[in-house]
Amino acid sequence: MVKVTVWNEFLHEKQHDEVKKVYPDGIHQALAKGIAAGDIEVATATLEEPEHGLTEERLNETDVLIWWGHMAHDQVDDAIVERVQQRVLNGMGLIVLHSGHFSKIFKKLMGTGCDLKWREAGEKERLWVVNPAHPIAAGLPEYITLENEEMYGEHFDIPAPDELIFVSWFEGGEVFRSGCTFSRGQGKIFYFRPGHETYPTYYNPQVLQVIQNGIRWAAPSHASAPVRGNHQPLEPISNQS
Repeated sequence: MVKVTVWNEFLHEKQHDEVKKVYPDGIHQALAKGIAAGDIEVATATLEEPEHGLTEERLNETDVLIWWGHMAHDQVDDAIVERVQQRVLNGMGLIVLHSGHFSKIFKKLMGTGCDLKWREAGEKERLWVVNPAHPIAAGLPEYITLENEEMYGEHFDIPAPDELIFVSWFEGGEVFRSGCTFSRGQGKIFYFRPGHETYPTYYNPQVLQVIQNGIRWAAPSHASAPVRGNHQPLEPISNQS
């Protein structure tokens, strides 16, 4: 069983009627319902909960953390960001969605500005699967079409991904690296682009399939932890008595 925590600001849904109509219970609840499966157990956390819902106890019980943020990146406490980073370095998986590219935790783990082009015009997006053998692409057709989405365009200021799985084409002509994986310490990170708050993207079965696949891929491997620091020799050293 993979234990997942879906984190969401849960502010747009409270402040903007247009978003509330699409996600009346919040993006986090739509995701939680959409990705739950026999091998995936889902909990949720939001910005305005104590410690943003990401207490040490909650994070220690989380195998994969999903992050959606947009309008309140600066309101996330730096101490919580440090806590999440340490859990990723120790093996927790992290899936960053859409505008989470500008979150403190993603920028901290990437070490770059993570900026990009954008345009909100409700245009068609076609996500091409460019690495069909990857586990995150399992069960998908060669592309996913979203009739209405926000455009993200290159250049995306991230380090070169370990693996590129999806490339988006937009009706206005731009392209974007929309599915990228990274490793940091013992943890796996998956950035997945779609999911603007005014469109019903997180009800799309293929989008949910990608996120489910990402959860299974990013789940901790439970490999032996690396040993670091001062270390005694395994064999006798000839020049020491």
